Amino acid sequence: MNDNFREFKGRLRKLDEILVERGLSDADFAQALSRVRRAVKHGDRSRDPSSTLRGLLEAAEGMARKIA
Repeated sequence: MNDNFREFKGRLRKLDEILVERGLSDADFAQALSRVRRAVKHGDRSRDPSSTLRGLLEAAEGMARKIA
């Protein structure tokens, strides 16, 4: 796993923490996070995250900011 992907996974873990902390009170956020997880599962970890993958993560982060 390269460093950029490691940073990406760290951001994803923070979103997971927010989801656990808030519970399933916001279904849209939970679904956005699920889309990111599925995309990561099929991504190539030896390369930098794709722009699509980054876009999904940034959308989920935006939702997290709204609920926080």
